[in-house]
Amino acid sequence: MALSPAVSTLTENPTEVFLDAAKLLLTYADNIIRFPREEKYRSIRIGNPTFSTKLLPVRGAVECLFEMGFEEAETHLVFPQSASVDQLKLIRESIAAERDLRMSGGRPVQPAAPPVEAPTPAPEGAAAAPSPPSAQQPSSLESSMSFFVTLQSNFQHVMQYESAELQLKARTAMPHQQLSSAAQTKLTELKEADPDAKVGLEDCLLLELLRWFKQDFFSWVDRLPCSRCGGPTTHGQALSPTAEELRWGAQRVENHYCQSCQLSTRFPRYNHPEKLLETRRGRCGEWANCFTLCCRALGLEARYVWDSTDHVWTEVYSESQRRWLHCDSCENACDKPLLYEVGWGKKLAYVLAFSKDQVVDVTWRYSCKHPEVLSRRTRVQEAWLLHTINGLNAARQQTLSAERKAELTERLLVELVEFISPKKPKAGELGGRSSGSLAWRLARGETRAAAAGTPTQAEAFVFTPTEEEKKSRLLHVRYCAAQDQYCRVSSSSETLLNWERCVWTRESVFRKEEKDWKMVYIARTEGSSVGRISWKFDFAPAGLKVDSVSIMASSQTFHSGRVCWSLRSGPVTTEFSADGKLQSFPSLSGSSELIVAAELSGGEGSCSWQHSQLFRQALKEQEPSFEVIIHLQDA
Repeated sequence: MALSPAVSTLTENPTEVFLDAAKLLLTYADNIIRFPREEKYRSIRIGNPTFSTKLLPVRGAVECLFEMGFEEAETHLVFPQSASVDQLKLIRESIAAERDLRMSGGRPVQPAAPPVEAPTPAPEGAAAAPSPPSAQQPSSLESSMSFFVTLQSNFQHVMQYESAELQLKARTAMPHQQLSSAAQTKLTELKEADPDAKVGLEDCLLLELLRWFKQDFFSWVDRLPCSRCGGPTTHGQALSPTAEELRWGAQRVENHYCQSCQLSTRFPRYNHPEKLLETRRGRCGEWANCFTLCCRALGLEARYVWDSTDHVWTEVYSESQRRWLHCDSCENACDKPLLYEVGWGKKLAYVLAFSKDQVVDVTWRYSCKHPEVLSRRTRVQEAWLLHTINGLNAARQQTLSAERKAELTERLLVELVEFISPKKPKAGELGGRSSGSLAWRLARGETRAAAAGTPTQAEAFVFTPTEEEKKSRLLHVRYCAAQDQYCRVSSSSETLLNWERCVWTRESVFRKEEKDWKMVYIARTEGSSVGRISWKFDFAPAGLKVDSVSIMASSQTFHSGRVCWSLRSGPVTTEFSADGKLQSFPSLSGSSELIVAAELSGGEGSCSWQHSQLFRQALKEQEPSFEVIIHLQDA
């Protein structure tokens, strides 16, 4: 029979090493086959001396366990109820056949050892590959073991996304026809604005998928409301998972406890993407897991990205741009790789991307402070990590065509060149995290934003007249909050995505999408007393000045919330109301510079930040919520 990649790798070991490992692997498999109802035989503790000395250092051994159906769970590998016993038997027979061949020189086949008991699970780990250098100290070896398990576990996990049946289920859950249609419309608009733009249909489809996934499909969970009274809950002591929860990879079950009812509401942390298509809720682990599956279901080449500082997201390969794009479904963020280090203030160390064909250390894409990151990479030796990744890739790529291997090598070389020179932060990468409650984000230290009202080089956008606007003597800008898009009407209808893209200053504000109400607006960040935002227009470099100015802005307040709009030119400040109607400002004729600003404050209670809003409109709206029309004359 044809050998699987893991068994093939296992057979490359010397005979004595192979036979020792095979004996233990067959024991694990036979225990499950003979005692299918005994949970203790479905669990292998990673720290078990037998496992760590006889399997972990052997090439292909732990990979065989994953091919059998074992999965990572805290400090153990487990064979879940959902795993296929037929698949386990297939790998077991393949190993047994190779063992018999090795022992056919007159030596009798040794009987299987008695059942090996594994202690009950505890905290995290999961997989294996090339053996760690023997020169490492015990503590370093232990760290390598844990890291090795995480690598192999993630590498095996992404193979679930390749199931044709699972991809069909994902497509059934998605409005893929509407997404494709919207992507085609967006591509047409972008090409009309810039015929030379290096953007393809798959790029626009990705943006539509990100928007739909966050707005319409998945929900964030901090603490579930009480299932009896609907009131607030607190995190209690973890609950034991049921057999059904274990079946879907929920090794952890959170206890969301209501002190009023004294009732526990269960929140299983499911790790199987098929189950997540049903539950449609969770935190970043569930979001990235399900979103990566959705990408693969739509034919996008995607990989799952694991960050050692406790976050996960997705990368998608853009054929038109010939590069991997960062995608965070929790934040509806695309191509903002410095978001975590610069915006959230994360102290990155290891960031690894896993696809069906390859593992890549992509840490350097997500940092502009490479020396600092390197100083924190102390869990394993760099040479060991490189050797391990190369070994994992070689084993996984055994069955690939020469053309596919060459394509992967070429892409990797392009990435390595990209990693050499750290990039500077750009607009959209400077704000703190928006997903999760304020308390949760504060606890993680991921709320960092730009200094109050102080524009950095990356965010201080200034509208200056283009050549076309100089000729027409008109600068006309519209912003639609629902589409999150600026349109520069006076410059061939150029479009710019993302509200932050054209902002001069911002302090404690963000774009809020209300999934339940299908509304969107700009509001203060939760917990802040004041939020500020401004847009700047400068005509002096073009030798022009204002002839006339008209502005339309919309804002809404609730309870005691307040929004104060102003228009500044030099020392003169003019306040105006934002009632959604176009207003003229004749007194500003002759000005060479304008700043439109809004300040949000007031409100009541824990939701005070929502009581002052800019540009509130329905998500399906296409009309502008902010418009500036400036006629110009020679200075």
